[in-house]
Amino acid sequence: MINSGEEGRPEPPLAGDETVTLLGFLDYQRATLGWKCAGLDAAGLRATVAASSMTLGGMLKHLAYVEDDWCSRWLYGRDRLPPWDTVDWKADPDWDWHSAAEDTPEQLHALWQDAVARSRSLVAEALADGGLERPARRTWPDGRAPGLRWILFHLIEEYARHNGHADLLRESVDGLTGE
Repeated sequence: MINSGEEGRPEPPLAGDETVTLLGFLDYQRATLGWKCAGLDAAGLRATVAASSMTLGGMLKHLAYVEDDWCSRWLYGRDRLPPWDTVDWKADPDWDWHSAAEDTPEQLHALWQDAVARSRSLVAEALADGGLERPARRTWPDGRAPGLRWILFHLIEEYARHNGHADLLRESVDGLTGE
């Protein structure tokens, strides 16, 4: 992959197979979030826009949760990892967003980066064990299981949606703009 621009995001390949293309776009979206959150202090990561309570820090923590939930819990059927394992999700289904205000920038970045590293490793294992068709171990109530392809597309969608929010939040903090 080629790094593009001063933000150093990896460009997805122009002519790769389906797996390489999916992973390339996922890494591009991950790098976009990293770029939008880079270099901010705690106040910057806690900043909101208009009536929304969404913050860049909350976004880092939420996407760390999303990475762990889909790649560890769903794909492999594992129990939730710390810090997700001690949360009363029924009492506060948005705990990942709300609790980020209590974390330092270093904690938030490390939590997200560690979750991304785990996901990359788990996805590589799954690709070697069935490829994109490999079904998740967890299923929906009707017994259907998403495949690895679905999970990767979902992660791309989740990042792309939140990266749009990140654009607005970051611009409100210090004026940084860019795609």
